[in-house]
Amino acid sequence: MPQIVVLPHAELCPEGRTFEATSGVSICDSLLAHGIEIEHACEKSCACTTCHVIVREGFASLAPSTDEEDDLLDRAWGLTSVSRLSCQARVGSEKLVLEIPKYTINHAKEGAR
Repeated sequence: MPQIVVLPHAELCPEGRTFEATSGVSICDSLLAHGIEIEHACEKSCACTTCHVIVREGFASLAPSTDEEDDLLDRAWGLTSVSRLSCQARVGSEKLVLEIPKYTINHAKEGAR
């Protein structure tokens, strides 16, 4: 099983985290299943960019993004050449090292107090 390494994020996982992932499952679902509450305002329907991640290692192991995903990514905060929407990118067979950007385009988080 491939590993996912999540680099430290001040709010979502301050210590960072490493876990075994299942190939074929979206990165978003993998993060959520391991207690990393990444935003997904559109409920994983490829309609926003709140689940944007930067794939620091293992990018080439992911299937190419669709035109729809690319169009949305153009609006993501902190876009890089190795950015993906975690709801669309599925874990392959290689280790992934992910950075969750500090900000999203979502100004108000649901459930925030």
